[in-house]
Amino acid sequence: MERLAPSRGFGKHSSTAKRQRWQGLRRQWELLGLFEITQQHEFYNLTRMIKEGLSTSIQTTTEHTPANQLSEEDFISKVTQIHQGFAVETFAGPVFAKLRGSLGVTEQEYQQSLCSDKCYLQFISNSKSKADFFLTNDKRFFLKTQNGREIRFFLDNLKIYMEHMRTYPHSLLVKLLGVHGIKIPYRQKKYFIVMQSVFYPDDRISARYDIKGCEVSRWTNPVPEECQIIVVLKDLNFEGQYITLGQQRSWLLRQAEIDTDFLRSLNVLDYSLLLAHQPLQQDERHHALSFASLIKRTKRSVNPSTSPSHRIPSVPGTVSEDSDTFISSERDGEGLERGQAGDGFHGETLAQHQAGSETGGLQDFRVQNRRLLLNLKNAQHIIDGPDQRYFIGIIDIFTVYTFKKRLEHWWKRLRHPGQTFSTVSPQAYCTRLCQWLEDHTK
Repeated sequence: MERLAPSRGFGKHSSTAKRQRWQGLRRQWELLGLFEITQQHEFYNLTRMIKEGLSTSIQTTTEHTPANQLSEEDFISKVTQIHQGFAVETFAGPVFAKLRGSLGVTEQEYQQSLCSDKCYLQFISNSKSKADFFLTNDKRFFLKTQNGREIRFFLDNLKIYMEHMRTYPHSLLVKLLGVHGIKIPYRQKKYFIVMQSVFYPDDRISARYDIKGCEVSRWTNPVPEECQIIVVLKDLNFEGQYITLGQQRSWLLRQAEIDTDFLRSLNVLDYSLLLAHQPLQQDERHHALSFASLIKRTKRSVNPSTSPSHRIPSVPGTVSEDSDTFISSERDGEGLERGQAGDGFHGETLAQHQAGSETGGLQDFRVQNRRLLLNLKNAQHIIDGPDQRYFIGIIDIFTVYTFKKRLEHWWKRLRHPGQTFSTVSPQAYCTRLCQWLEDHTK
């Protein structure tokens, strides 16, 4: 019996219709900013593979608890796990497992969030980055694609990053929880990182900002208040407003100085300070002042698993929420105002300071610029002021000041005379962002 050849016209029509339907969906999604990656989405198969690969990778970590002391091999380890139709690489798995544990993220909840049956969410940002952004369905963890150069840079400096997190467990730097690669036959290899979302939980967040401390291309058209579209605003949108922290202002300024100086030492620029806020409810204000809450928050703030020293007379560097003075050590009775012991460097370079932190003991603890953390899962990135809850973190820490960036700096100077722009030297970038915080906090 003669077989009928398939109709080419029908196939072409079907393909065109599918493409038009997809383009229509994409136009809708671009308006929303955040949407589910269902089976019709172009990234559905990729995210399905990522979930499967991460599930196996995390299960391996769960079965092999990292040692108390990380070895050199842990920092350079790469494990490749083969799946049907793809392979997933896990870089420095024991190191990131250790970091997750220090942040109170169990392997079980990490796996449950990243590998659940629920769809990932795609975030279409107004950033110039070519990266793809995915959120777990519970919005707790972010996945972002990175190029190979950025991944190599981070892995080369992973030990320094971990040391910074150990020395400053309350750091504003984004908490990077995993680095992976995915290889699919006949496609370019993709790298991606997993990080803790700064904006978690986001249920009541009223505004989000991406701050670089400059003017050029730093305005985003806001949406009407009643609109559900998620838009991340920028520096110029924030003008005329303040981050009102009261007694915790000096802690934030000092920690931003420490973190940006660390990035300067790595020759990094073009990072962003993410900022969001929501009104504090009455019960949240009262709960923060309760004795039971104070005990829980003190324990969280001095978690021994993150501390280089276990001798803890109190919580140095923290700020009292019902007093105008800093909480200080009962043992030495010194205040920890700016310029005193709790603020850290005393004019040292970053390298000198980090070398000094190896000595251990109370001196270690007093330079960590700690504060009382809220009893929340994302406590490192959440600070309560008198009336608002703020979500604050520093992201995008992989851009190095290369010769290409220097040329871009000179070109922008010619194109934008008298205006500030993002591509400046790491020292200038660091100083300018800290100055922005100084000018916009009270």
